[in-house]
Amino acid sequence: MPRRSPRELRATVPDGRSDGAASTLLIGACPGPPACAAVHTYLFVDGLDVIARSDSRMAGLDPRRLLRPGGPLCPTDTPCKVDVAAQEQPGPDRLTIRVRLRGETVIWSDLMYPGLDGKVIEEAHFRLEQYLGEIERVYAALKDQLVSRSGTAEVKPAQT
Repeated sequence: MPRRSPRELRATVPDGRSDGAASTLLIGACPGPPACAAVHTYLFVDGLDVIARSDSRMAGLDPRRLLRPGGPLCPTDTPCKVDVAAQEQPGPDRLTIRVRLRGETVIWSDLMYPGLDGKVIEEAHFRLEQYLGEIERVYAALKDQLVSRSGTAEVKPAQT
């Protein structure tokens, strides 16, 4: 996958913040060939591409793995570490975040990427409804995309 400019590492975030503390999650999925080498996930927090800004050598993992119902990005009261990206070239490096649920807030921690102001972002807080809605939206679109290609509604988990 070719390197992208910082301007391309921003997504347009829908207006929907209810307070200044909550971030907005936007997820995208690359369909793979011929657009790029493999199917992968884009994770945008407040319009910033978390994966590319954290480590430009990384590409998001397969969305069928990350976004499936009850999958690794599904928050629970017990914090869990989630691999969200890996090096594009075979290698041991992974980008891992910690996901947990506190009341009606999903918290991503163990982040380390520059914000628009250049300050390091270490944690993001999402409203539970927006967070789960975005995961469901992208998973449903992925499912529809696979149905149109194969004629079947089954979304198989990605090989790990």
